Amino acid sequence: MTTRVLVPIDGSPQSKDALRLATNLFPQAELTLLHVADPVDRSETDTSSEYERRLEDEHDRATQLFEAAKDDLEGADVTIETAVVTGSPWREIVAYVDDNEIDHVLMGSHGRDGASRFLLGSVAELVVRRSSAPVTVVK
Repeated sequence: MTTRVLVPIDGSPQSKDALRLATNLFPQAELTLLHVADPVDRSETDTSSEYERRLEDEHDRATQLFEAAKDDLEGADVTIETAVVTGSPWREIVAYVDDNEIDHVLMGSHGRDGASRFLLGSVAELVVRRSSAPVTVVK
C-alpha cells in the first residue's frame, strides 16, 4: 500500500523545505501538492469580476508553484498529484485530508505574523489540532 502524503504549498521557503523533507521521509510515497486560494482578502468594494480575476490569478500562481516544485524534485522517484482549492487554508487542508485518505501531512510553518496571527490563529497550528492524519510542521 502506497503512503499518501499531502504537502500544502504557498511558495514560502518553509513549504519548499517541507516538500524536500517529504521526499526524504517518504521516498516511495504518492505526494499531493495542495495550494489553497484564500479569498479572505476580498474587500467590500470588489465587484464579482474583480474577485473572479483575483481567484484566476491565484490559480495561475498555483500552476507556477506546482511547476517550480516539480523542477525542484527532478530526479526524485515520487508520484506527484496537484490540487487547487478555494477557501480558508486550514479548513481546506483538513477537509482534503479527510476526503482523500491522506496518511500524513507535511507543511511549512509559514503564515500570518503579528496581530493577524493572534486574531486568526496559525494555519499550521489549526491543521495540527484538527487533522485526522499525523502532521509534521517544518520551521
